[in-house]
Amino acid sequence: MNRKISVVVPTYKRSELLIRCLDALLNQSIGKSTYEIIVVSDGPDPVTAEAIKVWTGFVHLKVSYYPLPEKKGPAAARNYGWKKAKGELIAFTDDDCIPDQDWLASLLAAYHDEEELVISGQVIVPLPENPTDFERNTAHLETAEFITANCACTKKALWETGGFDEHFEQAWREDSDLHFKTIRHKIPLKKVNEAIVVHPVRRAPWGISIKEQRKGMYNALLYKKYPELYKSRIRSKAPWSYYTMIFTFLIGCTLLLMKSEFLALISFSAWLVLLLLFISRRLAFTSHSPKHVAEMIVTSIFIPFLSVYWQFYGALKYRVLFF
Repeated sequence: MNRKISVVVPTYKRSELLIRCLDALLNQSIGKSTYEIIVVSDGPDPVTAEAIKVWTGFVHLKVSYYPLPEKKGPAAARNYGWKKAKGELIAFTDDDCIPDQDWLASLLAAYHDEEELVISGQVIVPLPENPTDFERNTAHLETAEFITANCACTKKALWETGGFDEHFEQAWREDSDLHFKTIRHKIPLKKVNEAIVVHPVRRAPWGISIKEQRKGMYNALLYKKYPELYKSRIRSKAPWSYYTMIFTFLIGCTLLLMKSEFLALISFSAWLVLLLLFISRRLAFTSHSPKHVAEMIVTSIFIPFLSVYWQFYGALKYRVLFF
């Protein structure tokens, strides 16, 4: 049976979140014969395969599950999924999201059998009254131009652009890459605010911002592919505040080794002022609980160094002059 729309959900070892997402997808307001759900695991995951077994094999609604033989990242999982899809329109969301019951109906209402079309929906990130820094950063998804937590593409548009670039091996910038390819190929992009996906902030371990810095190397890859679009839509200036913090700290260490204690004190004082400003920016409009304040102090010391390290690592890896 030809289905009008297919939904692709990449996942990996998050079966509880996936089941919540599937519950929402199984209760869409459109007829169950008009869509299918394709779950692709980013690597072998027996727990998830067992958890959704109850839904696979049905005709209405059809739910398919495919595990990749090895972990390659969500871009590879999405590519595998849309190439298996039977729908004329391919919708994408993530396993930690909750699509509104009219999500697919709203996407289909915006689709008029165009051969090439990309649709971007609205993402809602519920926040507590006093969010953490991680929660507040996640909320930026609400204002993103295009994210794969809520989008749809015709199959021809995906073939035309090549789909997702699998060099982006983490969930970072692969959606911007597809967005920029859409712009380059002059494929129409339609914003549909009625197509709503709720993106709750998942629980994060203490110090998560340290681990998150590794994703910065993919900024270099995105910049290499689309320098002008990167500067106009992602970041137009270098992170000079980070460079200044690193510079003042290293100069202070050098002066201390040279036994210029007074000049070293001045340099370290400048670094400390910049550090305190950075901490205060991260604490603005976020939780002031002792645990969170301690996290902001400790992680703010390391973030500038790690951010610049991974940025330069990406520049070397992808052979691009990226500052």
